[in-house]
Amino acid sequence: MDLFEYSLQKRGTQDAPLAARMRPTTLEEFVGQEQIVGKDKLLYRAIKGDRLGSLIFYGPPGTGKTTLAKIIANTTKSEFVQINATTAGIKDIKDTVTAAKERLGMFGKKTILFIDEIHRFNKTQQDTLLPHVEDGTLVLIGATTENPYFEVNRALVSRSVIFSLEPLRQKDIASLLRRALADEEKGLGSYHAKMDEDALDFLSNTANGDARAALNALELAVLTTDPDDDGMIHITLSVAEDCIQRRALQYDKGGDNHYDTISAFIKSMRGSDPTRRCIIWQK
Repeated sequence: MDLFEYSLQKRGTQDAPLAARMRPTTLEEFVGQEQIVGKDKLLYRAIKGDRLGSLIFYGPPGTGKTTLAKIIANTTKSEFVQINATTAGIKDIKDTVTAAKERLGMFGKKTILFIDEIHRFNKTQQDTLLPHVEDGTLVLIGATTENPYFEVNRALVSRSVIFSLEPLRQKDIASLLRRALADEEKGLGSYHAKMDEDALDFLSNTANGDARAALNALELAVLTTDPDDDGMIHITLSVAEDCIQRRALQYDKGGDNHYDTISAFIKSMRGSDPTRRCIIWQK
């Protein structure tokens, strides 16, 4: 990397949205998802021991899928390569495989390939990956908001461990917001902003488990609010409401959320009494 590339990369990091700047780089900084990355859990042990096999992170936006991949990139001794399925094609896969084979043959170094939005790859693209995951040329890490059992090649799924990420709890998002307000290097600490507790509760609740949505709203609130006479930026409930105006609902008419919503609706109508099911459908 030359001086120009370094300067461009550094500027890009500084200009990145708050959610990107505040992305944790270690497991110790990661918040939430204790069911999979809690101390002594399988994924925690695999990352700490640098003994990862192919895996797929599945969950709603803003729950830490890409963050976990970045943490792996920062801790592994393997070469870490990232592509996005929305822009990459078969040529990108083949180029990655060629470089991985050379790396493995010359230096004995493994390659971890992280594919964001892996469900965007079509069947042919996913089939191209399969033999190289099978023979160990690549260790695959996929991230998807769609159910991998429906959207990802069955052969790839069978060779991967699926980790399901849940929407973050309100207290987890509140912790991230406080961290962003205090961090002077990557966060908003240099703006000398303070947030009322009711505003914090509102943002952390309205984000509906999406840390990215909450952090984006906080950044908007701080950057668009004038300082008080004492030089402090005061984020009130009214300001918070302006910056995230409605609860971010997770719904996809073709995915799991569609059927979960239907199921919840039916259960609410029959009061969870299975004997009333036929009566409802008759109406």
